[in-house]
Amino acid sequence: MSELPIVFAITGASGAPYAVRLLDVLARASIPVDLIISSHGWRLLETESGVANEAALRDATGGDWSSITVHPDNDRGAKPASGSYRTRGMVICPCSMGTVSAIATGTSRSLVERAADVMLKERRPLLLVPRETPFSLIHLRNMTAVTEAGATVMPAAPGFYHRPTEIAQLVDFMVQRMVDHLGLEIAVAPRWEG
Repeated sequence: MSELPIVFAITGASGAPYAVRLLDVLARASIPVDLIISSHGWRLLETESGVANEAALRDATGGDWSSITVHPDNDRGAKPASGSYRTRGMVICPCSMGTVSAIATGTSRSLVERAADVMLKERRPLLLVPRETPFSLIHLRNMTAVTEAGATVMPAAPGFYHRPTEIAQLVDFMVQRMVDHLGLEIAVAPRWEG
């Protein structure tokens, strides 16, 4: 595949359905993905979506992972840890406040955090999708810091103007916003038409 990959990380903030659906959309569209799941991300996937391992995640996302490459979060020598590895950008969904803090302060201790650090230093798109409420002043300061450094912070806060009647429609609303910010032409949810 000649298309540049997207680095996709899943951390331990609530919001597993967003992550599963986004990975499903990317896999079905054959978008190259470098997937990193933290240990807390795995716990989240199991707790919120009943996905306990890689095989279950593959089944939950269409089964065809020919465009997906999985990297262990403790492998700081993996491709996404280097600025010389070309990517389209990175999304962390969901993004824990601990991960936001590590990115804001440059204290990368894992592949997720290092890959995010690479996106900022290389001036590539970095999309952080936190699902936390309410925000503390520390959260707000860290989100300001990552935004000033070049990241986009997109809290998992779906709209209601499309009159959703199912949870899946709320999830798709956010996934559409993420796909748009990654620069992908994939239709997931209805758009505002005025």
